[in-house]
Amino acid sequence: MRQEGQVRIPSGCAVVGAISRTGKVFDGERMIQSIAVMHDRSNGLGGGFAAYGIYPDYKNYYAFHLFYQTPAARAECEAFLDKHFDIINLSKIPTRKVASITDEPLIWRYFVMPLPTKLDASQLDDREYVARCVMRINSQIENAFVVSSGKNMGVFKAVGFPEDVGRFYRLDEYEGHCFTAHGRYPTNTPGWWGGAHPFALLDYTVVHNGEISSYDANRRTVEMHGYKCTLQTDTEVITYMIDYLHRRMKLTFPEIAGVIAASFWQTIERRPPEERAALEYLRRAFPSYLITGPFSILVGFENGLLALGDRLKLRSMVAAEKDDMVYFSSEEAAIRAIEPVLDRVWAPKGGEPVLVTLEQGG
Repeated sequence: MRQEGQVRIPSGCAVVGAISRTGKVFDGERMIQSIAVMHDRSNGLGGGFAAYGIYPDYKNYYAFHLFYQTPAARAECEAFLDKHFDIINLSKIPTRKVASITDEPLIWRYFVMPLPTKLDASQLDDREYVARCVMRINSQIENAFVVSSGKNMGVFKAVGFPEDVGRFYRLDEYEGHCFTAHGRYPTNTPGWWGGAHPFALLDYTVVHNGEISSYDANRRTVEMHGYKCTLQTDTEVITYMIDYLHRRMKLTFPEIAGVIAASFWQTIERRPPEERAALEYLRRAFPSYLITGPFSILVGFENGLLALGDRLKLRSMVAAEKDDMVYFSSEEAAIRAIEPVLDRVWAPKGGEPVLVTLEQGG
């Protein structure tokens, strides 16, 4: 029998992020140790990691991580890749046996570049070309799913507790300058390999604690611009919103925060004139990209990391610094598990973005 005060009800999923401003690399074991502290925030139906800077020998190539549920899907997808890309290297992603990780799909990795003839014929830049190919694979090739598609980075996810997922993918053998991690507690969407976090497109990755009540409106908006939501989890749409607003609309990350976690109108009215005008423009120009519902997210990208919570701060987020390292987590304990002595710890305000980018040369 539990006594009063012993009941612990975690507030949704677990997220962790760590980045070195100077580009110093560290191994994935630290992220496994950190996310394991928040084991009770997961229920074993999804865990995963995003890692940046892990493929220095192939840093100029797009790294595709793919799940195949059948050998036929692999054959069809590889024929598509061979038709549209120059495949520099392909192999199974190394894994180790973990008793709790079962029913794994075929997990493959490809380092590719768009074929010049195809790229010229498309009249697209290479990033848009890659994004469209990812959408075609996920929506048109049955039982094939692109897990990540950026340069010098990768996503590793599965059905399981995150610490077991990290062991399964041998994350301790990877070194990078930025990692995010997620432990999933799904409430209204299925637990399956493709639906685990992080979600990714190109170098953008998202881990999310919360629920998007505006999902239908957000999904319809991004699908008007060619995105396809096929992975059966509401968080997927955030990734495509980030890609559209940052890569295609050229908004800065602080501006994106002013769109997806926009301040209330009465709050905007109290801002200085110049700031008020900018915030009013963002709210009026991109109304369908506002996310409603409780959330805290970590957005990884090519040279940085963004932390953002909903404007009412209905989900927790803690930030901390130590020397050149910056950490984010759902709980302070997860940070102190790998960095016991910190220079600074704070809780960002609701709707307040915290943006960390690599220093020049990092």
